[in-house]
Amino acid sequence: MGKKLRVVVGLSGGVDSAVSAWLLKQQGHEVVGIFMKNWEDDDDSEYCSSNVDFVDAAAVADVIGIEIEHVNFAADYKDRVFAEFLREYQAGRTPNPDVLCNAEIKFKAFLDHAMRLGAEKIATGHYARVRERGGAFELLKGLDPLKDQSYFLHRLNQAQLARTMFPVGELPKTEVRRIAEEIGLPNAKKKDSTGICFIGERPFREFLNRYLANQPGPIKDDRGRTIGEHVGLSFYTLGQRKGIGIGGLKERGAAKGGSEHEPWFVARKDMATNTLYAVQGHAHPWLLSSALRADDASWVAGTPPAAGGYGAKTRYRQADAPCAFEADTSCDFTLRFDEPQWAVTPGQSAVLYDGEVCLGGGVIAQAID
Repeated sequence: MGKKLRVVVGLSGGVDSAVSAWLLKQQGHEVVGIFMKNWEDDDDSEYCSSNVDFVDAAAVADVIGIEIEHVNFAADYKDRVFAEFLREYQAGRTPNPDVLCNAEIKFKAFLDHAMRLGAEKIATGHYARVRERGGAFELLKGLDPLKDQSYFLHRLNQAQLARTMFPVGELPKTEVRRIAEEIGLPNAKKKDSTGICFIGERPFREFLNRYLANQPGPIKDDRGRTIGEHVGLSFYTLGQRKGIGIGGLKERGAAKGGSEHEPWFVARKDMATNTLYAVQGHAHPWLLSSALRADDASWVAGTPPAAGGYGAKTRYRQADAPCAFEADTSCDFTLRFDEPQWAVTPGQSAVLYDGEVCLGGGVIAQAID
């Protein structure tokens, strides 16, 4: 069974963190739950469900038989995560708030709070694993390939991993659901959250519109022809197909030599001229990149890995793409892919893997044709 520890678990109201807490309790650890409230701007709206989530988390704590504390990290979230999120969108990039949220809130503000409560470890419901080897800590993929969340955790460092447990990382999601039902957890069938970290699920463009100035401009195709008008470059991401606003162009495309059947995709943004470029066809050359440059790198081991061949993800849920890695500095690196990658997007994370081991990664600064 190993040493019994005081473990503070982040209870989100979801089934993964609930089962994590139960598993730790079964292993004999002293378990305390913490519910993090990190968004307040419109908490009474239909989209932000923190009140509902807290009720679920409290009900879980009651069933498991542990204490739960409600902690407000809204100021930290706004300063450390949301402000950067908006800056990136304003600059025309597409950030990944879950990555920053994990590094700055769940494994910094929450970790610090847990340590003040006398915790020896913290635990979350992420599908990932930690392995100690030779006095160092490795971040491993979760065993369920459909749920692995190591991509979002790649900025964690040695000190954070040394204090972290991922109890469901060894389990498939189906088993987590089964356990939840078997022990009578009230949220056993609650659907997984897919919204912005801590902000919830809402119409995204409408939400961003509250915080970002929108400057309309032209949408052009790969020949430089104006084919529509965008509502502001911040509201589009590379590879986007829906909601571009150039519907009804089949006849125009066919008349000018294009295909009337090929869908349109966002391919480029020109911030200097406030122009959005869209192209037809998933395999259009403008959507493919053979390499990328990334900056603001963070390495799990504390230093960049050796140059050579690895796997990389440029977006969550994609298969590891074989690539050649080279560190330009400790904070910048280049990836050259064996096969061109689709819609490599500045602002998103490029995460490097050596098999099941997540080595770290950085923020995509430039896609290279």
